[in-house]
Amino acid sequence: MAIDVSGFIGFSLASARNCTPIFKELAVLLRGDESVLEIGSGSGQHAVYFSEQLSGLTWLPSEIAQQLAVLQANLDSHGRANIKAPLLLDLRDENWGTGLPGVDLIFSANTLHIISWAEVVSLFCCLETVLKPGGRLILYGPFRYNDNFTSDSNAEFDCWLKARDPDSGIRDFEQVSSLASEAGLTLECDISMPANNQLLVWKQG
Repeated sequence: MAIDVSGFIGFSLASARNCTPIFKELAVLLRGDESVLEIGSGSGQHAVYFSEQLSGLTWLPSEIAQQLAVLQANLDSHGRANIKAPLLLDLRDENWGTGLPGVDLIFSANTLHIISWAEVVSLFCCLETVLKPGGRLILYGPFRYNDNFTSDSNAEFDCWLKARDPDSGIRDFEQVSSLASEAGLTLECDISMPANNQLLVWKQG
């Protein structure tokens, strides 16, 4: 697997581009001392960037088994004291939250359109187990609203995703928000982001 000049194995250009815009919003939302579980940490670029900017955070990265070694290697090279050892976390396991420590925030970027709908449902089913009272769920990525894409490029991206994997695809905001409501979460904000993405923030209670 290629290594970018930044030194990250499996370097994600999308993550490099969206780190700063996402951080600007997180800096407003967070106190800066929260414990954060990141679902689908990928190369670990978000974990490294956000934990550098907010050194009071405790960041728990996670990945599925096939991606865990790459994530571990990148954190070995770029990790900080406030980034914990990466966790094995697979949303195909409906009990994925069992045994995890309670956290103030669950964060996931560009994952819902990659995983299956069953895995999206699984994500919300375990939130009560993992989120502390008053905790937040923050999701970043593209979404559809009222069955409509927010851009032509997102519609094309959705076609590409489904051709690659029929179980994937850009999710409907209304369906995801319904799962959040069933999990006891209230939508706090829906922020339009660059490149036709959204930052969705739900709060428990």
